[in-house]
Amino acid sequence: MNQPPEQEPVIKGDLESIAELITTRQKFLLTTHEGPDGDALGSLLGTHYLLRALGKDSVMFLAAKEYPLPIEYRQMPLEEVFHEPPADLRDRVVIFLDCGNIDRMPVDFLRDGGERIVNIDHHHDNTEFGDLNFVNPGASSTAEIIYELALLLDMKITPAMARALYIGIVTDTGKFMYDATTPRTHEVTAALLEAGVDVDDVNQRLYESVPIEKARLLSRALGGIEFHCDGDLITTYITAEDYEAADAGEEMTEGIVDHLRSIEGIRVAAVIRDQVSRGRAARKISLRAGNANTDVSALARMFGGGGHVRAAGCSTELEFDQIVSEICRGLDQQPTG
Repeated sequence: MNQPPEQEPVIKGDLESIAELITTRQKFLLTTHEGPDGDALGSLLGTHYLLRALGKDSVMFLAAKEYPLPIEYRQMPLEEVFHEPPADLRDRVVIFLDCGNIDRMPVDFLRDGGERIVNIDHHHDNTEFGDLNFVNPGASSTAEIIYELALLLDMKITPAMARALYIGIVTDTGKFMYDATTPRTHEVTAALLEAGVDVDDVNQRLYESVPIEKARLLSRALGGIEFHCDGDLITTYITAEDYEAADAGEEMTEGIVDHLRSIEGIRVAAVIRDQVSRGRAARKISLRAGNANTDVSALARMFGGGGHVRAAGCSTELEFDQIVSEICRGLDQQPTG
């Protein structure tokens, strides 16, 4: 069956205006969405390096509940991250990176603190919550946008900045397998390699340094696979008991959903896991689309989350059976192709 031609993603906002703001302001606070992934952290750190190279006063913020970070990203030097707002927050421009909705960084002081709010993202469902917004759904990652921002500012890409942005790109493109990967993505990646990224070291730390505890947790997750919605939905539920049995932490769940996504014939893969850390909603849901006709970001928005058409996430207080029922209801409202 022939598919209609895809429309070019609509770019919202003006990156030049953000570059101009950066040149005229001195103090910044950088943050990203809760449960940060490789693109969120790579964009955060890459932008921090960029601002520091410009002689700016830049601080990074992540709530303490986001720690420990997924083990894949501990190679990133994030020791300088603030867990509390700086005393001079109102003097700072707050830059949200890779955050489609301000509710995905549920820290009230960031809503009305800061001199201005800048929103840089590539999620198609971004709510444009900033005073200045730049949203390019055609970019493979927010890290790719930060590279373009560096070019606008006539900045030399340092090896440290290149490594951070490369991590953002390689993880958000699924090692360049996802359809968001474009010729420009490869051009940007080539430039980052020329700037000094040690690809072998980065990728080994991302993909080939799996602790035995994570392997045990993966084994339990794969052993709990279930099918729902007449086979359209595949799930696994990682419980608090699974963490304990595998001697693993929640930070070891990164990437498990991609194993489910690869199962033939499904429309949606979902990893539903208990969040045992204090201050979190009861369960987190990671969603992946098994085909190009299913929008999992629409499913995530049903639970107050969001993301990409083919990769999204959310948190909820609902029980497992209720979550499955809601996902099936949402799938029934989407075309099957």
